[in-house]
Amino acid sequence: MATALKRYFADGSSGATLSVSQKVYVRSRRGKATKIVQEHYLRTDIPCSSQLCPICSLNLPKDSSGAERPPILSREPPTAGSWGPHYLVPDTNVFVKAMDLMEHKSAFYDVIVLQTVLDELRNISLPLYNRLRALSQSQEKRFYVFHNEFRQETFVERQQGESMNDKNDRAIRTACAWYRVHLDETMSKSSEIVPQVLLLSNDNDCLRKARELGVACTNLDDYVRFLPDCDTLLDMIVAEHGGDETHKFAYPEYYSTSRIQGGIQIGNLHQGVLNISQYNYLEGSVTVPSFDRPLLILGRESINRAMHGDVVVVEVLPESEWKTPSTKIVEEDNITKNDNAEDDEEENLLVTEQERRALAEEPATQNSSAEFKVQRTAKVVSVIKRNWRSYVGHIDAASISSDAVATRRQTSVFLIPMNRRIPKIKIRTRRAADLVGKRILAAVDSWDASSRYPQGHFIRALGDIEAKAAETEALLLEYDVQYQPFTQSVLDCLPIEGHDWKVPAETSDPRWTGREDLRDLLVCSIDPPGCQDIDDALHARPLPNGNFEVGVHIADVSHFVKPNTAMDSEASSRGTTVYLVDKRIDMLPVLLGTNLCSLMPYVERFAFSAIWEMTPDAEIVNTRFTKSVIRSKEAFSYEQAQLRIDDKSQTDPLTQGIRDLLRLSKALKAKRMAAGALNLASPEVKVNVESETSDPMDVEVKKSHETNSLVEEFMLLANISVAAKIYEAFPQSAMLRRHGAPPKENFEVLADQLRVCKQLSLNAESSKQLADSLDACKDSNDPYLNTLIRIMATRCMLAAEYFCSGTMAEPEFRHYGLATHIYTHWTSPIRRYADIVAHRQLASAIAYEPLHESLRDKPKLERVCQNINQRHRNAQFAGRASVEYYIGQALKNHELDVEAYVMKVFSNGFVVFVPQFGIEGPIHLRDAKSSFKFDEANYALILNEGTDKEETLQLFRKIIVHVETVVEESTGKRKVAFRSQNPKIE
Repeated sequence: MATALKRYFADGSSGATLSVSQKVYVRSRRGKATKIVQEHYLRTDIPCSSQLCPICSLNLPKDSSGAERPPILSREPPTAGSWGPHYLVPDTNVFVKAMDLMEHKSAFYDVIVLQTVLDELRNISLPLYNRLRALSQSQEKRFYVFHNEFRQETFVERQQGESMNDKNDRAIRTACAWYRVHLDETMSKSSEIVPQVLLLSNDNDCLRKARELGVACTNLDDYVRFLPDCDTLLDMIVAEHGGDETHKFAYPEYYSTSRIQGGIQIGNLHQGVLNISQYNYLEGSVTVPSFDRPLLILGRESINRAMHGDVVVVEVLPESEWKTPSTKIVEEDNITKNDNAEDDEEENLLVTEQERRALAEEPATQNSSAEFKVQRTAKVVSVIKRNWRSYVGHIDAASISSDAVATRRQTSVFLIPMNRRIPKIKIRTRRAADLVGKRILAAVDSWDASSRYPQGHFIRALGDIEAKAAETEALLLEYDVQYQPFTQSVLDCLPIEGHDWKVPAETSDPRWTGREDLRDLLVCSIDPPGCQDIDDALHARPLPNGNFEVGVHIADVSHFVKPNTAMDSEASSRGTTVYLVDKRIDMLPVLLGTNLCSLMPYVERFAFSAIWEMTPDAEIVNTRFTKSVIRSKEAFSYEQAQLRIDDKSQTDPLTQGIRDLLRLSKALKAKRMAAGALNLASPEVKVNVESETSDPMDVEVKKSHETNSLVEEFMLLANISVAAKIYEAFPQSAMLRRHGAPPKENFEVLADQLRVCKQLSLNAESSKQLADSLDACKDSNDPYLNTLIRIMATRCMLAAEYFCSGTMAEPEFRHYGLATHIYTHWTSPIRRYADIVAHRQLASAIAYEPLHESLRDKPKLERVCQNINQRHRNAQFAGRASVEYYIGQALKNHELDVEAYVMKVFSNGFVVFVPQFGIEGPIHLRDAKSSFKFDEANYALILNEGTDKEETLQLFRKIIVHVETVVEESTGKRKVAFRSQNPKIE
């Protein structure tokens, strides 16, 4: 039933009529019937939002500030075909199949998004829903959300026996019919053309019923054919894929939900994330809590349509099928280069003979240490969560038929992803010949059981392979880095003074409330050369009692970035600043990062200070935190600060303060190391680029000075001190960072390699024992060997991660690598969102300001942690990929011989690590002129065994390799390639 109500405004004038639709439900509970009444309020004043409508323009909705929201749909909507000017009304399935199209800049403007469609899309796919919400907030695209479920004339009730899908389709048609009548009536006296209201749907029954109502309608493909550059746009539509029952093979069917739930409950099935080997596309592994070693997944059939990063359910195979990890380098392009994209099942074989041979292993060497390496094997029986996303790659020219090029018909081709852990993707396109040699962005849509490869669709071309702009955008997309310019709503959060913002001159200003005036302290910053986003500064001064006052002063970013604002939301989403060789993708607008928050010298800045009193032996006497104002006296690079320390003629108080900091930092480091902290290593090189063109000039290994360690020690101390304070204040919601202790099994292989190859021992029973044994892993004839071993040990570790304190027991807080019981990140709020959260929590802990409610919400904080953990990892990968690309460009026209170390040994090749460039790569022996034998027990390849030319190539051996750059056929990337200079290997 419905009841009419009259709405009156504050001035007494009457407004729109409201009606209340009531639904009565009866629910039985413990034998008693409960009557439930739901009321649905309907209105007649929800506007059409067309700038052409004179009626709705008089009744515009208001935003939260009370300002009227202008109409969204333009006076001059686009035209296409015979439809003339029109507003588009897509149904839900159109958004599911063509969201990339909707986001494209060349088409799809003035779109009416019905509430019915929006709600239905949210139930189907939350990521698609969020993308559509973002489109509806874009002023440029003009997507208007029309609340048809609350407008009296467009509300429809579900009829008896009607499915929810049919009811939603009827609601869409009703809204279109109302729009058409509404615009005809309101514009009846206008001289302007009344735009069509065009329903887009691929449902033939829905289109038929729409025509019966007099609603203009068409399907998506027919509409797109009338748009400019329609070939490109048609390629972006998700294709309908169905299994082909004529094929003789099929991947194994996934288990049912009930079987999975039961199997996990009784321990027969296990859930984890699939990790595909970077050297063998037919080998994966899944780490699960039930076993101390990862489960091996071997072969296409066992991987069963899962992709790298998918959350999968696996079933352990019988012990008779357990194996050691593969000893071969197996690259997909060498095995599947002759596959046909138009019919990838023409041989009717799921696993080809080439793949069977690639997986075949020779028996382990007699008396080998392979027994402890034997791992449980498993097969994927279901995929719980797909890690599908947009992938960057290039079109395999060999997969394009000459007929398709001549006729420009839509044809299937292979896209080879840049990431070699991702299988080839079949996409359909009309522009195959045009796309060869281009970087392509594509999405995966499905993977049928009867198709050897996943199916996807084209999104857009980024540019020519090897072009700097295309390759940079490619790696940003590949690692999901948010690099688009900040929106106007974010920029509106910046101080209105812009670059003219200054710390208030008068301490009586309210912004000084609660802050200490530390401008007289001899504060300085020490950073990498050219650093503009200066997060931290330090000071030290002697106290009358013989102790020292030491301060770490951090940019007060939380003063400018407030919770629940557009800027805060964007920073939370980006998670971190990403550093590439030639640019920086900022987490915060540049005005904050490199100016207002940056602790530049000679200017006053708001800061958050951690101040300790410590003895000459770096024992902490007391700790305090305060919001402050500082004025840095100097900004040093690490090298400049080191030169200042070493210059005995420099005796000024600032230099003496840096010397005191260095002496105290050494004491702090000694205490950490004594407690079991690890001194690990990672390959770090610097690519020097030309200042104007950003072209690479040369590559050098980053140099480290004592001042690097100086800054590191005090940043660690600050983070530890803040972690203890915020956990004390907020035991259930503190933003902390942990580093779990790795299982000792992670080090078994490395320990065996060191024992066999170098007669060295590695003890991983505790972090202290591991640190001590790493210190002992030295070779007097090869100083770099210890660094190489530390790099390899780092890869045996678990990843550090952010977490909310209320989600784990306190013993799990421990940071293994730093040997501290509690830790957080607080010292870099310009470039890390976790630090901003810690700043807000610390400010509340010292009673500077109340804690925002969002920072007490454990589930929300946990979601924030998950996002920034992923963003942090992606930023690292993107940075490394940028260095790799620029190294390739720097060596493009050069060939040279360099020192390298054998880092992995396979039965058909080996992997070398080149310290000079900080990169590693394989050397294949498939074309070797000499015979060779794989000695698995001794991690070696024996060349020309039994002859006077016999030579052993063993793990950790230093060799000379020839370096050049090549464009990989498989990935289209220019990369550094290695060839051995040993004539017995050539």
